[in-house]
Amino acid sequence: MKIRTWMAMTVMCLFAALAITVQTSAQAITTFNVPGAGTGPGLGTIPTGINLFGLIAGLYIDSSGTPHGFLRAPNGTFTTFDPTGSVTTIPYGPNLEGATTGFYVDSSGMPHGFLRTPDGTFTTFDPAGSLATFAVNINDFGAIAGYYIDSSGHHGFLRAPNGTITTFDPTGSVNTFTDAFSALNDAGALLGNYFDASHVSHCYLRASDSTIAAFEPPGAGTGKNQGCHGASVNNFGVITGVSTDSSNVDRGFLRFPNGTFTTFSVKGAAPGLMKGTVPQNINDFGVIVGQYVDLSNVTHGFLRTPKGTITTLNVTGAGTGSGQGTFPSANNLWGAVTGNYVDSSNVNHGFLLSP
Repeated sequence: MKIRTWMAMTVMCLFAALAITVQTSAQAITTFNVPGAGTGPGLGTIPTGINLFGLIAGLYIDSSGTPHGFLRAPNGTFTTFDPTGSVTTIPYGPNLEGATTGFYVDSSGMPHGFLRTPDGTFTTFDPAGSLATFAVNINDFGAIAGYYIDSSGHHGFLRAPNGTITTFDPTGSVNTFTDAFSALNDAGALLGNYFDASHVSHCYLRASDSTIAAFEPPGAGTGKNQGCHGASVNNFGVITGVSTDSSNVDRGFLRFPNGTFTTFSVKGAAPGLMKGTVPQNINDFGVIVGQYVDLSNVTHGFLRTPKGTITTLNVTGAGTGSGQGTFPSANNLWGAVTGNYVDSSNVNHGFLLSP
């Protein structure tokens, strides 16, 4: 049995009873900046993911406005990286073994997918016919999901650990606008979105057997840019995301494997497209981390437990002006949360909330 499988089984079996303790115990927040990150408006450090061991991946934007990749080890040391030929690097992950994926833009302005293994080796890739490749998810077995653009539009893709790439479009995706952006779990289930002829967003789940099922949360609107916007699927098939209603109010939702839904909103969340309650990730204990925007257009973080209890998260130093605040992006099995906050000077900084 491979170590990643053994680790996942061991953690789930031995520590499931500690879920509530881990998620509700006293927590400490560490803030950080990658060496070389810029200190001007729009620059700085932006984490995108955290694995079971506390390894954080993300990007930092230097003083010239160029994004680069980074890894922050649990002891606080940094590794920075760029694929050969990159002028812009946007990483996602890391998985259990420390591999990251993402995309980079070359000097001609073309995005390509990449895989970076823990030893620092890069593999770059593009689906056949791709004019722009955006790899955005990697699971613990090394499968990578994302989307690409060809002459006919957007399409989803799944890259197997052996490098084989499968492309797809859900039935009903008009103008071939398919994004496999949301999430990929260790069972190979892929969560994404597609737009129909009216530019209404629909969620889909592509199972490991390649079957695709679309779904809509209760109250999802049917107007332009309304509908379902997937965010994350955990290893038990529980999904979270955003339901945008006919008044352009965003609410969070949970979809369970049996097809039932729960919707929720954070108190203080403002109405308006992408201004309400916006989940970002769900871990295997069912704890959701996300963001909400208040009436002053300030962003705050939140955590929602499996029982539905919601607590807000604001990092000390986060700005209180429009577009500023706290932006959580991911949480791991232990309840650690990472993301970025934007200060009063509009500079990005990374943070780690540790249980």
